[in-house]
Amino acid sequence: MLVPPAEAPILQGLWEAVRVRQQEVLLSLYLPATYAFLTHVLFCTPFLALDVLGSVCQRVRSWRVSAGSGAPPSLRRWGECFLRVLTRYIHTVLPATALLHALRGPAVLPALAPSCWQLCVEVFACLLVFDTLFFVSHVAMHRVPWLYRSTHQHHHRHHLPFALAAQDSSSLELLSLLLLALSSARLVGCHPLSEAVFHLLNSWLAVEDHCGYDLPWALHRLLPCLGGAPCHQAHHALHNVNYAPYFTHWDLLFGTYCTSERYLRK
Repeated sequence: MLVPPAEAPILQGLWEAVRVRQQEVLLSLYLPATYAFLTHVLFCTPFLALDVLGSVCQRVRSWRVSAGSGAPPSLRRWGECFLRVLTRYIHTVLPATALLHALRGPAVLPALAPSCWQLCVEVFACLLVFDTLFFVSHVAMHRVPWLYRSTHQHHHRHHLPFALAAQDSSSLELLSLLLLALSSARLVGCHPLSEAVFHLLNSWLAVEDHCGYDLPWALHRLLPCLGGAPCHQAHHALHNVNYAPYFTHWDLLFGTYCTSERYLRK
């Protein structure tokens, strides 16, 4: 039952716009994965601009995690990575998303939006659950040799990652990431609007983790609990540290945390 307008959540107007204009996206078999790919590419464009500027600007190169490691990735490397990610989305992620939606059946969108507090709590809970599930699966992929070779080795072709490489993974790993994200939202039992915000934030954090830049305004500088690009680049270089994607508490607890300063001294 709808509540009176005076008691409606602040986000009700936004949710109504989403329900009216984007319902076909939320209920479609293929559009969610298409939007996810386009969102990922859009989030990567600022870092593409930085890489282009970095080839001619020393100030931009100084923001790179490994400032002395050479020039940023070339446009050709970006293009090759784009084609690999696009190909895997077409032949793996799109069919898998369609199958999951078909198995789940038609969704019923709630009439009411979540409150701002509910949205923040649910998004944060989804990030924590995803971070935990990813940490466990990531450790397994590194500690089990056949699992590493068949699933995760492709992603580690990037010794110095860049933004678009966040999803340059094997088909099996892309599917596992999709299932982990969907399972996190299902375990939390969050509102569809909270789930949409979680997926957007999850995509941005993955891009920022792989961007290769330690920017003054990056989220890990604003929130000390996040590892950010320096920690994840250390993982790509050393392989046995910083398994968690975003937060640092699991790596601190299990002794696998490595600061960027320690990594750069190695």
